[in-house]
Amino acid sequence: VVMLKQEQLDDEHKKEYCAAQLDVAADTKKGLERSISDTEASIESAKEGVATLTSEIAALEVGIKACDKSVADATEQRQAENSEYKQLLASDTAAKELLGFAKNRLNKFYNPKLYKAAPKQELSAEDRIFANNGGTPPPTEAPGG
Repeated sequence: VVMLKQEQLDDEHKKEYCAAQLDVAADTKKGLERSISDTEASIESAKEGVATLTSEIAALEVGIKACDKSVADATEQRQAENSEYKQLLASDTAAKELLGFAKNRLNKFYNPKLYKAAPKQELSAEDRIFANNGGTPPPTEAPGG
């Protein structure tokens, strides 16, 4: 009988121990299941973030291409305007030189005191030979500039 009582007590202690271990295992299982669901939720969130960032990158690439195109167009326009400006400056300079020459010619007849005679051009030996053989001597600067 004493032995049976001892076995009964041992069985009850084992039962309590097993019940406690089952509770601990069940708690651990619930914690792991919660952790798995949290991880799955964070994976879904990360996938959505990746998809969003991918679409934003595509939109930015389109914007960059449009910006590059507008920069190329603006560069082309500036180059054209620069070419026109240089041509205008050359025309203005030529017109000023022509007006100075015409003004000097008019001064020759109407105001001889202001007339500036063309400077005598000293030809180099090569230019003299070229001119003597029927060539045209190099041009001189317009007087009265």
